[in-house]
Amino acid sequence: MFYYLMGPIVTYNVILIASAVIPAVILLIRVYRIDRLEKESFSLLGGLVVAGILSSLIALVEERVLSTLLYNYVDPYSPLYRILLYFVVVAVSEETSKYLLLKYKTWRSYEFNCFFDGVIYAVFVSLGFALWENINYVLSYGFSTALIRALTAIPGHACFGVFMGIFYAAAKFYERRNDAGSCSLCKIMALVAPILLHGAYDYIATMETEGFNWLFLVFVVIMFIISSKVVSNISRNDRYLD
Repeated sequence: MFYYLMGPIVTYNVILIASAVIPAVILLIRVYRIDRLEKESFSLLGGLVVAGILSSLIALVEERVLSTLLYNYVDPYSPLYRILLYFVVVAVSEETSKYLLLKYKTWRSYEFNCFFDGVIYAVFVSLGFALWENINYVLSYGFSTALIRALTAIPGHACFGVFMGIFYAAAKFYERRNDAGSCSLCKIMALVAPILLHGAYDYIATMETEGFNWLFLVFVVIMFIISSKVVSNISRNDRYLD
């Protein structure tokens, strides 16, 4: 009797988890396949996905602490509250945790020898984050959430990773040329660019004003198109950092 009761539940949860994981895996494979010059090792890429999962756990702790402080010191019904919530509490926590683990895993890696590598690394960390986050959302809210997030949140995190990766790769490029000033600036932009995009994404997505659904759709489509073109262009014109 227990088997017949639990069997459908287990099967349904497996389907939910698969629906949460597959979109991220498809994008991971896509990015890996367009690496033109030198493929990265599976051990490094797998480690970056795990790093992305760990970054989601770190961000969760940061968000809970910061959101509590924000609620205690800022009126939760004010416009300032929403701006700080999405641009600082959420975006800063999540993108900073991704960046720190990205840098820890790859900055001194001997495999980091091409410009496109920086994009791949950042996207893999971001999709590791999105994959774990997506599993939690889908198990909590069901299959319809998986479909929506497959078209929005998963590619969204990949886009944040693209912009982080562009500046991260540029920072490595300038480090190899002993240009400390440009290297530091690019490191800062590797955080600022995805934070601004992430904050804007969440802010627009949660607006309840009439017409903002269309604004969100336009924002997402433009971000996806630009990210796709940037990735294709960098892959096509990839070069060794040395």
